[in-house]
Amino acid sequence: MRGTARLRTVGVVGLLALLAVGLVACWPRPQAQPQSQPQALKASQIVVDVDDPPVYGYRVVAEYPHDPQAFTQGLVYPPDEAGVLYESTGLYGRSSLRKVELETGRVLRIHYLEPRYFAEGLALWDDALIQLTWREGTGFVYDRETFELRRTFRYETEGWGLASDVEARRLILSDGSSTLYFLDPETFSIVGRVPVSAKGRPVRLLNELEVIRGLVWANVWQTDRIAVIDPKTGRVGAWLDLSGLLPEGARTGREDVLNGIAYDAKNDRLFVTGKLWPKLFEIELVLP
Repeated sequence: MRGTARLRTVGVVGLLALLAVGLVACWPRPQAQPQSQPQALKASQIVVDVDDPPVYGYRVVAEYPHDPQAFTQGLVYPPDEAGVLYESTGLYGRSSLRKVELETGRVLRIHYLEPRYFAEGLALWDDALIQLTWREGTGFVYDRETFELRRTFRYETEGWGLASDVEARRLILSDGSSTLYFLDPETFSIVGRVPVSAKGRPVRLLNELEVIRGLVWANVWQTDRIAVIDPKTGRVGAWLDLSGLLPEGARTGREDVLNGIAYDAKNDRLFVTGKLWPKLFEIELVLP
């Protein structure tokens, strides 16, 4: 009897266990929640806040070949000529003005400066390309189609970055300080200036420049950051942190820094590269 009762007890327990397993199997299981991906933004969609500037990361949209011997100082994507870039490269004895095919990195046209010039920033104004030099105080105006030199001009500061602010009918120049200078595009005389700051502190070493929808985007030399500046006040409203875009292992020295911003206004595309970088990147912005 005891043995039979025990068998019955075990049988009941086993049946209950099987029923429990069946019920658990029928319960709806929690679904794995997909990790939310940060929304990618175009350059025109950037949100600025001068009181608390957001720090944007990036998403690589595409990579393009770039001449690893090009010491990039200025970069321009023309609004009326698809698929090409104009580039100014520096270093004494190697400085140049170039027209480059975006997809292949092939140099379509090149003009070398005299060895005594160290080329710097570049801007497109109407049908002319305007190129600065570093410490020589000399700027060059070229015919965009032929690269024929039209004229030279003088300026008193060092030349670092240069950009066209078409809506305001002026050029914007940086000289490595925390000041942006506004130039008349015909006479190249200084018609204004603004100190650049973030949360009340000067932002120095402003380098290559681009104007995008009325805001000045500036590489900060020797960093992987780009400052987005309101040219009316000089205050930084946002930062781009492009750390890791070209890994340290792919750089050959301390001069291989981020430098070069170009904007395709027609298609709202943003391009960046660096001095002696083997790649040029098309990126979108993301918030962490």
